[in-house]
Amino acid sequence: MTLHPRRRTLGFHVVATLWLTLVWVLLWGELSIANVLAGLLIALVAGRFLRMPGVEFHGRVHPVALLYLVYRFAVDLVVASAQVAGLALRRRPPRSAVIAVQLRSHSDLYLTLTAQLCSLVPGSLVVEAHRITGMLYVHVLDVDTAHGIDAARRHVLDTEARVLRALASDTELAAAGLTRTPRTDQRSAPQARPDAEVGA
Repeated sequence: MTLHPRRRTLGFHVVATLWLTLVWVLLWGELSIANVLAGLLIALVAGRFLRMPGVEFHGRVHPVALLYLVYRFAVDLVVASAQVAGLALRRRPPRSAVIAVQLRSHSDLYLTLTAQLCSLVPGSLVVEAHRITGMLYVHVLDVDTAHGIDAARRHVLDTEARVLRALASDTELAAAGLTRTPRTDQRSAPQARPDAEVGA
């Protein structure tokens, strides 16, 4: 069944409002009624008065995959927070790196969601994103904690895959070389650039 364009637009605005509210709460680092209400109000005001270019959304929300995306993000958040705390107690300074990761999808929406999720996890930060090429440049706080540069790239690509499975259509998944279930993924995803700037 195909949704009416007006209903599809309304659904996208609802998802965007909830997402901005979640980002607000995460940035404050405290789950409270006041923070949720403040985030909701700011998201509504931003959506109403700060008009941005329209983002095409051809997929649909897959509840199970969306719950898994939220679950994995929460796990990454807890694990990365503990790792960053451990770095503060370690005498040896971290080996930082800026890595280039070629995403599978060139959709502005999926690129933005992937970049936001990666940046919200302690220890990684997207420093630049190219809309046309779908390339993300990610700063990794400590290469050793991330289990190497290749593992850090895979983490970004895995995050994108979870985003696509939660929101993309079957056609978009196929174009990205993915399927609905991780076990049957095709291995045709573009490879990330091998170069990285590593700091001592």
